[in-house]
Order: sequence, then structure tokens, then C-alpha cells
Amino acid sequence: MEKNTTSEGLKRNIGLLSATVLVVANMVGSGIFTTSGFIISETGSAKVMLVCWFIGGIFALTGALCYAELGAMLPRSGGEYAYLHKAFGPFPAFLSGWISLIVGFSAPIAAAAIAFSTYFLGTGADPWLQFGSQKTWLVLSPTTLMACMAVLFFSLVHYHSLNLGTGIQNSLTFIKVLFIAAFIAGAVLLGKGDMTNFNLALDTTTGNAASYAVALIFISFAYSGWNAAAYLGGEIRNPGRNLPLSLIMGTLLVITLYMLLNAVFVYALPPAAMTGSLEVGKEAALALFGEKSGQVFSMAIAIGLLSVLSAMIMAGPRVYFAMARDGLFFKRFGIVNTSHQTPAAAIFFQAAVAVFMILCAAYDTLLIYIGFTLSLTAVMTVMALFFLRWKKPELVRPYRTLGYPLTPLIFISGNLWIIAYTLSSRPVVCVAGLLTIGVGAGLYLLFKKSKPDAIISIDKPLGEAVD
Repeated sequence: MEKNTTSEGLKRNIGLLSATVLVVANMVGSGIFTTSGFIISETGSAKVMLVCWFIGGIFALTGALCYAELGAMLPRSGGEYAYLHKAFGPFPAFLSGWISLIVGFSAPIAAAAIAFSTYFLGTGADPWLQFGSQKTWLVLSPTTLMACMAVLFFSLVHYHSLNLGTGIQNSLTFIKVLFIAAFIAGAVLLGKGDMTNFNLALDTTTGNAASYAVALIFISFAYSGWNAAAYLGGEIRNPGRNLPLSLIMGTLLVITLYMLLNAVFVYALPPAAMTGSLEVGKEAALALFGEKSGQVFSMAIAIGLLSVLSAMIMAGPRVYFAMARDGLFFKRFGIVNTSHQTPAAAIFFQAAVAVFMILCAAYDTLLIYIGFTLSLTAVMTVMALFFLRWKKPELVRPYRTLGYPLTPLIFISGNLWIIAYTLSSRPVVCVAGLLTIGVGAGLYLLFKKSKPDAIISIDKPLGEAVD
């Protein structure tokens, strides 16, 4: 086996730049261009909205600092799955992988693909085929067809080779970041904005703890993806150095971009004009640069969504691959294609699930609890950091979390506050999350019953193939 090939059968071909780009690509999606109108409705003023975006960035950064230690210590594929497996055993690890399959990747891939095709084609096209009277459960239309084609295209790209996948991924992300930088620079140099907007507030009663929690829920959606490089720990060169750096550098870059972008939105639009707007980015472009800018902005968002789509298609299969290698999922998904050196079966399995969601519009329901379930998984993973420091101090840690134990405590307490509010205000999220976890627990018991000797123990070295 080659020197840069791991015991998982994957090659370490991802450098620091590509790993950092992956983090940025996962984080910067449609959320930054669509959520600020809802956030300012909750906070009541431009200044408070900007403070909330900064606090959300701090939460993301503390999470990245914690995952950096875990990733450097356990440089294998799977992200949360690998870390929870080492800390707490196969059952919670399987549940995190199951959540990643349904909530973490397949549903957002479907949503991003539909958003891309909607921005690209526009709305109003009649469906070719539609089933369901009161509730539509299958739609075939130009929008869904293009969305499916986008998912299949990028699945084929990432199946072909890691080099081709990272090359296209890097190019799309550079275009996206370049557009954002040009938009910010253009707003400062040429835009028709108003600095007095920063001092304006809404004439409504807002600004209590509940409204701040809602604002941070929206912001957590926009910042999600800060842990992206952790899923490819088995394919990153010099992971003890590059994995922590990619997580931290990527998150810091996105925090900077988000703060500047929101400042531009406020400069362009007064709070009253932003409130409740789903297309706040497009409206800001219209206010700053005139009528023709709207179409350009829509196309730029479409390209940005392709970058997000590609990044999630690249990262997700590594979770199911790691689960299968450990005997916790179907064995086929743990096989590396010998010609392309990629987890081919896992890639196409994820594509099939995402296409099913696109055609059945199932992603609508899943998106309700994405933030809730993924926050639960992230909190459990950061708790694993405490556990492994206590139970396994002998593990080699090339990087140690800056500010430990305060850093993980900030992340855990902040996310628990958001989770608690979500549970109290939206009980349907709790029911949906419990059902998801319940199905995952049932699947785990089936795997354990059918292959009791295949599931590896907590102390067996991770990354070994299971016969």
C-alpha cells in the first residue's frame, strides 16, 4: 500500500487549501442571502442583528476549535461518527451517521439542488407530472429534472476521482468568494446606500430572549458547514496540522465575509425594507446598483449553490463509508473503487436518496428540524472532547483546543439554549427528531442482530476493514 494511502483504502490527496475551500464551500450557501430579513424582524435593529451574526460566528468558531482537536487526534473519515465511536461506542456513533445521511446531507443536497434550478430557470414552469391532490407527493417538472441532473452530475464528478472533484470544487468556491468580495467592494465604492440605516430600528416590540434565540436559529443554518473538513479526515495530507488549520481558517474567513455582507445589506436597505424579506441579498443589489443587477445577482447565487451542492456530495459519503467499514452499515458502502480510489457505492447511494427527496418534495419536512438534530449531534461530539481528555489522556493530540475548557463550554451552552427554545416553541421538531432517532435505533439493532461479530468495539483501532 502506498505511503499516502490509509488503512481505509483512501488516498491522502487533499491539501490545506482544498480542505479550507471545502469548509468555505459548505458554509457559504443561500442562507447568508436569505435569512437576514427574518433575523432583523426578531432583533428589531440593524446593530443588534450584526451583534447576533457575530455571536453566531463565535459559536461556529468554538465548534471548529473543538473539532480541530478531535480531527487531528482521529484523522479518519466520518467526522462526528468517528469521534463519537471512539468516545461512546458504536450505538451513538451509528445514530450520528444516520442523522448525517437523512438530515445532514441528503435533505440539504435536495434543497440546494432545487434552489439552484429555481434560481437558474425561474419560477412558474408547469409540472409535467404530478401525483397527490391535497398534498403533492411526487412532482416531475423542469425544476425537479434540472435539480436531479445537478445531483447526478456532481456525484459522477466526485466518483471519478478526488483530484477532479476537488479541482471543480475549488474553482466554484473561488468564483463564489470572488463574487462576494466584488459585491462588497462595489457596494463601498459604487453603491447608493445610506449610513444612517445602521442607527434605525423597527417600531415593534422585539429584542427579548426568545427573539434572540429565534435569530440565532436562523444564523446557525447560515453558519452550518464549519465542520466539513472533518468528514474527509482520512483523505487529508498531514491531518494533524492541516485538518485543524482548515477548520479554523475556513470558519474565520466565513465570519469575516458574513459580517461584511450584512453590513452591506444594512447600508443598502433600512430595517423596515429588510424585514421579512426572503431575497434580501437581491433587494440589496437592486438598491445599490439598479434594476439590471438583480438578474446578475440571481445567477451568482445559482453558481454559489452549485459550490454548496458539490461540497456536500463530496463530504457526505465519507460518513456512510466509515460506518460500513466498521460493520455498522451495508458492507457494499465501505468498498473503495479500485480504479477511481473513491467510495463509489456510498456516493451513488446518497445521490439516490437525494433524488428521491427532490421528486417527492420530502425535503420540506426534513428542513424543519435540520438545525435541531444537527445541533444535538454537534453538542454530543463536543462532549466527546471532554470524555476523551478524561478517559484517554494517552492519545496523541497534535493540536489542543485553544481556550479549553471554556471554548467547548461556550459551544455546548449556546447550542443547548437554542435547542431548548426550539423544543419549547416548536414541539413538532421534537417529535420529528425523536422519530428519526427511533428509526436509527431500530436499524442499529437489526445490524447488531444480523452481524453481531461485525461491529467493532470501542478499543479496536478505527479504520480497519471489517470482514
